[in-house]
Amino acid sequence: MKTAIVTDSTAYIPKEIREKWNIHMIPLNVIFGNEVYQEEIDITWPQFYEEVRTKELPTTSQPPIGQFVELFEKLSKDYDAVISIHLSSGISGTFQGAVSASKMVDGIKVYAFDSEISCMVQGFYAIEAAEWASRGEGAEAIIARLEELKKSARAYFMVDDLSHLQRGGRLSGAAAFIGSLLQVKPLLHFENKVIVPFEKIRTRKKAMKRIADLLGEDVSGGEEYRAVIIHANREEEAEVWRQELSLLYPNVEFVIGYFGAVIGTHLGEGAMGMGWMKK
Repeated sequence: MKTAIVTDSTAYIPKEIREKWNIHMIPLNVIFGNEVYQEEIDITWPQFYEEVRTKELPTTSQPPIGQFVELFEKLSKDYDAVISIHLSSGISGTFQGAVSASKMVDGIKVYAFDSEISCMVQGFYAIEAAEWASRGEGAEAIIARLEELKKSARAYFMVDDLSHLQRGGRLSGAAAFIGSLLQVKPLLHFENKVIVPFEKIRTRKKAMKRIADLLGEDVSGGEEYRAVIIHANREEEAEVWRQELSLLYPNVEFVIGYFGAVIGTHLGEGAMGMGWMKK
């Protein structure tokens, strides 16, 4: 059985890794006024953070269903099945778009997978699925593997300015108001597929230490983990943090990821986070 792997652009998997593992990508859109950009195709993350400094905050949109249908039909010529891995259905309709498109395509079985998360943690699922597919594993075995990984998947992040999340409807107005009033750096995480506050912390430094401690709790058993440090235009800070954490947790393989255009629209520049799962 030949299985294709699809994900969306918010997994933020570097192009060379997508090409290495033959991972197909459906882009979400970021919209500045009348200009629509497909993220990771028309606009890179550095370009995005440059643009938002001189323009009004953009809006975002999920891929049209037709884009899914077109890709699935193309893949049906060479594959028996597709596993389509997407950002949390609680913050975007992208997963549902894949589900709807799957019912409109003949000749290929589509398995839509809700990662219930986003960014490179979502990317970890896609890479793992692609590795399994390259060995000829069947789609149902791959889905079972992804569900197993989900048990250990975590992500925590903090934002510099809660107004982006409030404006985009991803966090309640009351939480944003309280955060800005007290100058707290709330830790946020995904719970039941949506973004909710985890803890209120007063400074950026303490917030990052708390995230590191949460990782430490999960990896204390000595099992091997993979982790990603995710930044919103804070690449140097992320690299320093990666070096510090690599010394603290030798059983964790760290990579650096980023909040790209779509997720960056809702979090704002300066956001920092980390996600991980068992290998």
